[in-house]
Amino acid sequence: MNQPVAQILLTRNDIADRTQYLNAQNTFHELLHMGVIPIVNENDTLAVTEIKFGDNDTLSAITAGMVQADYLFLMTDVDCLYDKNPRTNPDAKPIEVVEDIADLVADVSSAGSSLGTGGMSTKIVAARLATSAGVTTVITRSSKPGNIAAIVKYAEAQKALQASLASSQHSLGDTTMPDSTTQLAEKAATPALSSSTDAASAPAAATMTTQGDILDPASGLTAPLHTRFLPQDHAIRDRYFWLLHGLAPHGNLYIDEGAYRALADKAGLLPVGIVDCDGHFHQQEAVRLVVVKRSPSSTDSKRASASADTLASGFEKEDPAPVEVGRAVVNYSAAEIKRIRGLKSTEIHNVLGYADSEYVAFRENVAFFRVERSRPTTPGLPADAA
Repeated sequence: MNQPVAQILLTRNDIADRTQYLNAQNTFHELLHMGVIPIVNENDTLAVTEIKFGDNDTLSAITAGMVQADYLFLMTDVDCLYDKNPRTNPDAKPIEVVEDIADLVADVSSAGSSLGTGGMSTKIVAARLATSAGVTTVITRSSKPGNIAAIVKYAEAQKALQASLASSQHSLGDTTMPDSTTQLAEKAATPALSSSTDAASAPAAATMTTQGDILDPASGLTAPLHTRFLPQDHAIRDRYFWLLHGLAPHGNLYIDEGAYRALADKAGLLPVGIVDCDGHFHQQEAVRLVVVKRSPSSTDSKRASASADTLASGFEKEDPAPVEVGRAVVNYSAAEIKRIRGLKSTEIHNVLGYADSEYVAFRENVAFFRVERSRPTTPGLPADAA
């Protein structure tokens, strides 16, 4: 095999700086343009706990988002994700397609399976990260690397078929589409999947149909067992992806619902909307943004637990814990924010003796774990190039 490769060693520090992140991104693009396959690993020689990615699943997901890959394959010791642990539950059923990872996590935890811990949990987290960047993510068996090409071929054929069906129905004036590929499959002939001697896939073999059953049976196109996580329709990329996943947060910034609404409306983060903070962070470092319900008795209260009320932008949380909604790079340190929280911007100078900015965080330095359809900027400041 005469395929040139290049090894790239990364630590989180290498992409924490915006310029270095763009340099790494450009290096990947240039290597791929030259036909060179990058082999990415964490630089264990230099990395310490504080700047580690933590696991290869996270590293691969960040890399996939950085290069805007079409697919990310997470290889493991089972064929796919199951609703229960297939090693201890003979009735475990494979999960073929995941459209909403939030629902999947709830189902896994409620089922009491072992999929919520250990290696599989990191793969689900990595899938959440990659799909938010528009990357289709696949979990499949590592001992069968040849499955990758078959799965890609199958997935692309599915996309083409669904696009064709949508076009045909649109031309006929029928705008009603099946809710899922499962409903399409029910309308097609579906030969049974042959039994497997593999312990992980054997329970599903007797009842499953081929994953290619929504295609023309004459094509004979099927796919090996796998779980495919569908990407978000509107991907979080460029600067927002870097803010959310390239930077390691150094603390928490607790904001009230009014501040969250203002940020959603593209305004910057003012000190009046801050309830509290914790952690040890400095200026121009990243923090987690957490929405809490401010105590009605005091505008300078300590952070309060979020209630079951509906938060801004339709964000609903039934759990009493505070809700992390995104990340921000701050203009003031934790010690400074402790002193100016809840105050008007005009009072910053009186309290600190200086005022580096009226904003605790500029709007272009804030990113949410959701799609932002337009490019926000803080009034009076130029937008930084993504």
